[in-house]
Amino acid sequence: MLNILTITAPIYLSIGTGYVATRSGFFSKLDMQVFGRFVLNFALPAMLFNALSLRDFQDVLHPRYLLAYALGSVMTFAIGFAMWRYGRRESLTLSALVGMGVSCSNSGYVGYPILLQILGPEAGVGMALTLLVENLIIIPLGISLADSGEAQHASWQHTVLASFRRLLKIPMLWAIVGGFVFSMMGWHLPEVLFKAVNLFALTCVGIALFVNGGSLVGMHVVGQMQSVAGIALCKLCLHPVLVGVMLWTFGGMDVSLQIAGVLLASMPMMGIYPILGQRHGQEGFCAAALLVTTVASFFSISLLLWGLSQVPGWHVATGG
Repeated sequence: MLNILTITAPIYLSIGTGYVATRSGFFSKLDMQVFGRFVLNFALPAMLFNALSLRDFQDVLHPRYLLAYALGSVMTFAIGFAMWRYGRRESLTLSALVGMGVSCSNSGYVGYPILLQILGPEAGVGMALTLLVENLIIIPLGISLADSGEAQHASWQHTVLASFRRLLKIPMLWAIVGGFVFSMMGWHLPEVLFKAVNLFALTCVGIALFVNGGSLVGMHVVGQMQSVAGIALCKLCLHPVLVGVMLWTFGGMDVSLQIAGVLLASMPMMGIYPILGQRHGQEGFCAAALLVTTVASFFSISLLLWGLSQVPGWHVATGG
């Protein structure tokens, strides 16, 4: 178990450092937003492009993984949505936000740093494939349902189209597409450009974790613990279980991808979750869910890593 803590403890210490630095006033929440935009628009796209473009195309295109992760995530979305919509009689908008929260992970800020320690360079491939599922299926589905709950005059086709138009402006998606194209064509960047892109890619992990911690400052769970505990349980337990079942069912893929899928599904929800909720007046609820899930994930991920390390052939621990 100590070996597992050598993986998770540095990650959450880095998150804690970002929290303390922001809470103490050394950096402001506005600074965290600036750092976050740098990660999302430069560092993370550079890392994704390198992870894909430097590999053979056969090593980066895994339709079985995409299908398995997508099915596991959609099933989790449907269960979370149904629990709030029909079990708790909540609005369509809030139910959609819950569905998105329990099925869309913080793959870049928390997931990748953990995967990198376990899988090495293979981590980028798993994360890129997962981001495709999240950005092309889960996020548009959640945003469309949430928007339709407050815009009864607009058709669901219109809201889906609007969601995809917003996604086309995200540099991460273009980095993934570019990485796939370079891999498929066997192209390579000129040495000068490659070194420049690599410099940005190397900044991704540390700043991402720091930003994740800083973004938690000011979040509160007063009066909402019972509701957000259900979201945390679904995100940290149900999502990885369903994704794991789908990966096992489809099979036919490298063990490293199976590990990547289960671990990425076990991460807390994406850091922009409160921002998405803000559009519908639910930023407080979403922020509380993010805070509780992020804190609880230290224990759940450590336990999951220990469990995976006991599976024959699944080498996920480091150290002696």
